[in-house]
Amino acid sequence: MKTNVIRYGMAATTGLLCLAQAQAARAEVSDADFNALKELVGQLSQEVHDLQTTNQVQNQKHQLDVQQIQDLQTKLAQTQQTATEAKQKSDEVAEVQSQPPPRVPIDEATVNHNFQMLGDAEFQYDKTSGQNGGFLLADFAPIFLYRGGDNILFEAGFDTILQNGSNPNSVPPGHDMGYGTTFNLSFAQLDYVMNDYMTLCAGELLLPLGTYTERGAGWLNLIPDNPLAVDSLIPATGVGAELRGSVPFGESGQYLEYAVYGVNGPSSNDGTGSPTSLDLGGNVGLRNNNAVASLNGNPSGGGRLGYFMPFYKPHYDVELGVSGMAGQWDNTINSHMWAGGVLDAALDLGINFKFTGEYIMTQYGSDAGEVTQQGWFAQASYRLAGLNLELPGINNVQLVGRYDSVHDGINPRVERYTAGFVYYISNTFLVEGDYEFLHSPDPTQVDDFLLQLSYGF
Repeated sequence: MKTNVIRYGMAATTGLLCLAQAQAARAEVSDADFNALKELVGQLSQEVHDLQTTNQVQNQKHQLDVQQIQDLQTKLAQTQQTATEAKQKSDEVAEVQSQPPPRVPIDEATVNHNFQMLGDAEFQYDKTSGQNGGFLLADFAPIFLYRGGDNILFEAGFDTILQNGSNPNSVPPGHDMGYGTTFNLSFAQLDYVMNDYMTLCAGELLLPLGTYTERGAGWLNLIPDNPLAVDSLIPATGVGAELRGSVPFGESGQYLEYAVYGVNGPSSNDGTGSPTSLDLGGNVGLRNNNAVASLNGNPSGGGRLGYFMPFYKPHYDVELGVSGMAGQWDNTINSHMWAGGVLDAALDLGINFKFTGEYIMTQYGSDAGEVTQQGWFAQASYRLAGLNLELPGINNVQLVGRYDSVHDGINPRVERYTAGFVYYISNTFLVEGDYEFLHSPDPTQVDDFLLQLSYGF
């Protein structure tokens, strides 16, 4: 390109010299020849100018290309440096993770965030048929929850009860002698989450014999007292270990629940094999003479299998379960056995209607022979909000009814019909009231009216 410029420049210079000579020799050259030569020189000058302009544009593009290449080289170097640093950090993290974590002081703020207190409180008024009414008890039942990590949980529940007392030796008999306060450990267990489908629990466990013990006690129960059969036929807790969890299947939200456990189980409260010595609470170890011993021959084992199936829309579902437990209950020479089974069912038809029920059957051997016990309850509730009535306060009312019966295998059957209501001051602040019609051969067991103020937190 530069050679062309020089060549055209020389040609233009030569043309100018010729023009100068032409001026000198004008007399010898005609005007037509002179004008033709002048036009040729002009064309050559324009071509030289165009070539210079084109060369400048190409030089500018070349410089731009060089700059872009330099920028890309710089960015590539930066990317390579970033990748090298990221690999170094990844190697450092992998090396740290391969070593045991160092022990660090406990962060109190973190501990507090992992701790919760739940529970309930109840205050109860009782009016038994033929007797004066009065405030029967005050119950404070906190539940402490602690999360020790991703897989470790601890939970414990207590019952603190202030209750009226009575003196059987007073005149008249049963005259009020003031009050008494009890403080009991309801349950305490350590949970280790093994995976999404299995948890290991150890401690004093709430036994999954049916579902009422785990899900219906306290303020969650819509009636102030427990079903007769639950209180008298099966143990509520046991000291031991348990594996439990659930396994989903299908695409409609169905799942199977399971629990398998081994606990101390029912025992003899005095070491004899008489029916009156059966202790459903089990024992954790001391005889009356403070000797370490168990008053049942061997631990008991049990489990539950449940099936949950949702229906075609939310809050419509059914749950069915079967559970059982068996073991030796005394340490006499006869080694008497105790066994119990429970069938449970729950049905939800929307947020307004709920049904629950359980059938319980137990059998145990004794020095007086085999004793077979059975009982059941069925409970239904309905929120009046489902009626869509424009009446003050009616949407806060829930009606509840229950039938329950028990036959302990020794005394005649006892039946009870209960009708009541729940008024929701808030979702967890309730006023409960019911009247219980009791049919019993025992003349001391009569109809009862209960009012209870309950708060869940």
